[in-house]
Amino acid sequence: MADLVGSTPNRPWRVALIGNPNTGKSTLFNALSGLRVRTGNYPGVTVEQRVGRVVWGGREVDLLDLPGTYSLAPRSPDEMVAVQVLTGVSGEPAPDLVICICNAAALERNLYLATQVLESGVPVVLCLNMWDAAQAAGLQIDTAALSAGLGVPVVCTSASRREGLEELQRVAVDRLQAGPFSQCAVKDILSAEIRREVVAVFAAQRSTGGISSNAAEFLASRALLDPEGSVEKLLLSQEDSQFAATLTQARERLRVGGIEIPSTEARQRYHFIGRLLHTVQSRPVGRSGQLTDRLDAILTHSVAGLAICLGVLLLLFSTIYWFTAPLSDGVESLLGLVSETVTGSLAPGPLRSLLTDGVIAGVGAVLVFLPQICLLFLFIGLLEDCGYMARAAWLMDRLMSVMGLSGRSFLPLMSSFACAVPGIMATRVIENRRDRFVTILIAPLMSCSARLPVYVLMIGTFIPDQQLAGLLPLRAVVLFVMSILGLVVAVPLAFVLRRTAFRGESSGFLLELPDYRLPSLRVVVLRVWESAWSFVSRAGTLIFAASVLVWAAGSFPGNHSERYQLMSRLETEADSADAPIWEARLRELNAAQLEGSLLGMSGRAVEPVFRPLGWDWRVGVGVLASFPAREVVIATLGTIYSLGGDVTEEDEGLRGALRAAVWPDGRPVYNVPVALSVMVFFALCAQCVSTLMVIQRETNSWRWPLACFVWMTGLAWLGALFVYQVGMRF
Repeated sequence: MADLVGSTPNRPWRVALIGNPNTGKSTLFNALSGLRVRTGNYPGVTVEQRVGRVVWGGREVDLLDLPGTYSLAPRSPDEMVAVQVLTGVSGEPAPDLVICICNAAALERNLYLATQVLESGVPVVLCLNMWDAAQAAGLQIDTAALSAGLGVPVVCTSASRREGLEELQRVAVDRLQAGPFSQCAVKDILSAEIRREVVAVFAAQRSTGGISSNAAEFLASRALLDPEGSVEKLLLSQEDSQFAATLTQARERLRVGGIEIPSTEARQRYHFIGRLLHTVQSRPVGRSGQLTDRLDAILTHSVAGLAICLGVLLLLFSTIYWFTAPLSDGVESLLGLVSETVTGSLAPGPLRSLLTDGVIAGVGAVLVFLPQICLLFLFIGLLEDCGYMARAAWLMDRLMSVMGLSGRSFLPLMSSFACAVPGIMATRVIENRRDRFVTILIAPLMSCSARLPVYVLMIGTFIPDQQLAGLLPLRAVVLFVMSILGLVVAVPLAFVLRRTAFRGESSGFLLELPDYRLPSLRVVVLRVWESAWSFVSRAGTLIFAASVLVWAAGSFPGNHSERYQLMSRLETEADSADAPIWEARLRELNAAQLEGSLLGMSGRAVEPVFRPLGWDWRVGVGVLASFPAREVVIATLGTIYSLGGDVTEEDEGLRGALRAAVWPDGRPVYNVPVALSVMVFFALCAQCVSTLMVIQRETNSWRWPLACFVWMTGLAWLGALFVYQVGMRF
């Protein structure tokens, strides 16, 4: 690595930040990089890659924010990211420096990862973050002795207060300029027997992929110490059978010598850490965590704590609902003004239709989600930064374990009742890959607010206005059932997914309860900005494109000349006595245009698929047109029935048209079973392009949104079929 630093002076230094969860790593990264951050995903995995470009000592530096991890013993591709980056096996150069962040108030636990990082062969600076919290707890740490014991520089910071950042930069630059010549003092952490077998496994390696010898030896040690782990699988896929035999023989020799793998590693590391901290750290008896302990006595209580947690979450969701409705309405009003301006500036025609119904509507389909995303991540940031989010996850863990998930899945799923888009983005708080993917896949089943117009239309039109058992309004009962149907289905589905496609280790999770502290507003705002920009720049572009494509499918082919002439006449002669006649004719032409468009032809084509559900082609067109947003089905049905696209779910004209709709043989199209069939389908289907695009963005793969669309649509079809066929029997 010395050649990388010395021979290419114009290349930006690569500095990686690594640490346990809840050490303030992301806060430190944001404080060091500001807004100069680009995001993406590591190749082939779902972990988000954040890289910040800064200038230290007159030299450009790329800061890499590695995923939070408790150790370098990966068991999945996502957990393997840190090892790949540190060793350079990812195809990118290994870092020139690693800043290992530890919670200064929890060194014993945090130094476990640090000792592993020190063995990777990459120069290291140890950062003791949350130094203010450690001092408040009365901790005394001899940083000079700690530095001597580990053989690396030690810097104290309080990232949330922006304290110690300049010192950290100065020490990092000094370490980078010094080169990798000085070795750390932790080579003797593991016993001589283990080190001897690591050398044997390292000597058996034939394919090092261009990485340094230090990195290759580190991979050999991880393969030896982590049976059936990701590193072992990687090396076995690259090496010959002789390497596999050497690895097996090395473990057997250790077993015969009474050394158990992998438990021995933890014992030996913690023994080294304990001896070191005994000489460098002192903790006053009775002072540590007094406030945190007093608060936790209430906030983590099995009864009172759960009630408080539910109250906090209820307040959170209620606040999001109260504030996002007017904010979303404001966004729609602003876009409406833009649309009116375009309408007034251009004559009726394809260009105006593209701009107003395609481009502006597509932009609206993206921006309408921003208030919910920003508010949700604002609250998540505040709860995480003050330390309460970990408590909420712990309290909800028992409830979520019924589904095979952990407590961290609770908030994203509950958020999805408002909208699945921010709910799926909120799964970033889930560290376990399997739990995160299962949560993403079942989140669209939560009954979001976009389904409500469909429920209101069908219930108000076809469900009798009577009492159930003389007590409960039947319509209210049906609405409640539809609202919880997705949740009821999600419970067994999650259970099955965790034992089939995502089977593996238990979803019980290792959780650190950090001390309570005042959140940093600057850090929280930066997190909100990153989440909002990430949505707009990546998922938003796909949502916009899909919205324009659906507009095009509903507009072409067709002869629009008479429609545009009528539109122009209505705009210039709105007060004419013939205006009502022209309006009626325009509605007829719009309906005919939609029926003859690609969208209408598609509806006709899929009618045989929906016929067993009791639907005709018009409902099929409504389902297809609602792909950009579920509530669009109301406007589509209004257009199809020549009522115009500005009708609402409570419009009596639309309700009357649905009641009057008949099949060619005179039978009514709609009845109670058909209405229930439509509602069940919308309750379970994945007819929301925004949700699917966000799934693609969060999983870094088209495989999962396609799988989600297929299985949810299939599930919705079967559910609607069952309801209709059973309903028709009665």
